[in-house]
Amino acid sequence: MPKHPEPTIGDTSWFVHDRFGLFIHWGIYALPARHEWVKNRERICDEDYQKYFDHFYPDLYDPTVWAREAKNAGMKYLVVTSKHHDGFCLWDSALTDYKATNTPWGKDLLRPMVETFRAEGFKVGFYHSLLDWHHPEFPIDGLHPMRDDVAFREAQKHRDIRKYAEYLHGQARELLTQFGKIDIMWFDFSYSERDWGWSKGRGKDDWRSEELMAMVRELQPGIIVNDRMEIGGDFKTPEQYQPRGWMEVGGKPVVWEACQTLNGSWGYDRDNLDWKPVEMLVQMLVDTVSKGGNLLLNVGPNARGEFEPRAIERLRGIGEWMRLHDRSVYRCTASDFTPPPGCRYTQTGPERSRRDGNRLYLHLFSWPFRHVHLDGLADRVEYAQLLNDGSEIKMHVLDPSQEASLIFMRGTPGTLTLELPVQKPPVAVPVIELFLKE
Repeated sequence: MPKHPEPTIGDTSWFVHDRFGLFIHWGIYALPARHEWVKNRERICDEDYQKYFDHFYPDLYDPTVWAREAKNAGMKYLVVTSKHHDGFCLWDSALTDYKATNTPWGKDLLRPMVETFRAEGFKVGFYHSLLDWHHPEFPIDGLHPMRDDVAFREAQKHRDIRKYAEYLHGQARELLTQFGKIDIMWFDFSYSERDWGWSKGRGKDDWRSEELMAMVRELQPGIIVNDRMEIGGDFKTPEQYQPRGWMEVGGKPVVWEACQTLNGSWGYDRDNLDWKPVEMLVQMLVDTVSKGGNLLLNVGPNARGEFEPRAIERLRGIGEWMRLHDRSVYRCTASDFTPPPGCRYTQTGPERSRRDGNRLYLHLFSWPFRHVHLDGLADRVEYAQLLNDGSEIKMHVLDPSQEASLIFMRGTPGTLTLELPVQKPPVAVPVIELFLKE
């Protein structure tokens, strides 16, 4: 029987059912198109960064197109950057002038996105940066774009993180009270362990994390919150790597979500060519679910407000696979059975419906010649089929007492052998659906 993760304060029941979400990183960093950390990486001062604010005009922005592409890809929830580390806000915040409504575009970008995705059946969440390199009270530390300007650092020693924390809490309150039901708050990030000698990193005491978390849960009962405020949360968030197994805290499995990019950047990065192929992206989704996790897959829209063609191509490729195989993802989790090499199992979860039954899904990352051997499944499976077309896969329990010969294999006790077609099915990752005996 698949295991349960540790209970959470927020309602993660829908989260572990849906498994696949869309991450969107979008802001004025789409104009330089050199990564969302461009202000940090290139040590750009506010005055020089202002040109991106002054020329932000996403005239091709149409959230209905974004929602349609995400829905066709099989995604079930949205997490979008309300504000990234550069401090620019997508909504008409009453607490700052540094927002989309004051750019040449002149309109709120967040509200139509939330309303459109929600109308398509998506759960909706906000990524909100705990840092703010634009705010006049956010201290100059070792991650700040002005960190190497000693004279500027000295002139700005009076900055008061307590005043910034009031702003942070105030904006979080706006997001949680002005956009209807919010399903996820995704705060990013804490770094109190960092020490540059002349400055230290920021963490839970600076953000007043306990107070912030209490406000979030009070304003949006049932909301789920990530783990980057140094006080835990409802789910873990490994970034840009795939864990070796189900993530644990204190030796116990927890709810978790891998966040990954389509190429090597979160924000639009014109010249980053590390685009992952569809097959790899599908394998990442399967690998995540096979370890009890979710996948939050990112798109960085460009400065005109569009998903670029390479992103759309990949979303559609994932969508074609999901159209045929989504029941090996939704409602599924890790299995207690051990898959053969080069394969992953997912299994219908403990809360499966009677219609779902007890099904085990074998995902073959590499296609073997004619046979695949499933240890521990002899006499456990009543029927097997390829999921892409519903065609039967023959099953055999080979006799372990029979010596191997020219044309006969020797069996292994407890092993079920599946007889496969020589040709790999025409899908990114073939899946065999195994109907387990109750």
